[in-house]
Amino acid sequence: MDALQKSELRKEMISKLKNMTAEMKQEIEGQLAANLYQSEVWQCAKSIGITISQGMEWNTKPIIEKAWDEGKIVYVPKCLPKQKQLIFYRFESYDQLEVVYYNLQEPKADETLRVEKDVIELLLVPGLVFDERGYRIGFGGGYYDRFLIDFPNQTISLVATFQLIDQVPTEAFDIPVEQIITEKTCQ
Repeated sequence: MDALQKSELRKEMISKLKNMTAEMKQEIEGQLAANLYQSEVWQCAKSIGITISQGMEWNTKPIIEKAWDEGKIVYVPKCLPKQKQLIFYRFESYDQLEVVYYNLQEPKADETLRVEKDVIELLLVPGLVFDERGYRIGFGGGYYDRFLIDFPNQTISLVATFQLIDQVPTEAFDIPVEQIITEKTCQ
């Protein structure tokens, strides 16, 4: 399977996500979050890694706040575009964020503590298109694929059932997430 097919699937899913009604988006987000909170990996994790969502992405703010309420340590990524790498920082307040390129919100490196990936017990991996095996198509930068190469702990993705396809085209460097949670079931 080639990059063109991945690109088409990516475009198609971005269109579906952008065209969802606010009500439908909120309903799915609520169900995804509820299923996440009931999962064993969430309940056992003392720390989570999660992105600060924007636009059409599933809203991560309630998940971050639930983690804080439960006493979990939250880590959020900063992108290094030249190296196409992610570095995670401890996140304790929205005041620690700054708006960077593409309107992304990322931690201010001088106001947050940088951490090594092995301290993140549960990593919520974003994406656009998934299959049951955990393979995914993200936004095309390859940041998470690079980060996951030697990530030693649990990975999970929150996925609406319409984001699931029979088989995501994969390449040698693609790394699947260990668990998929949909709005319908905890798999």
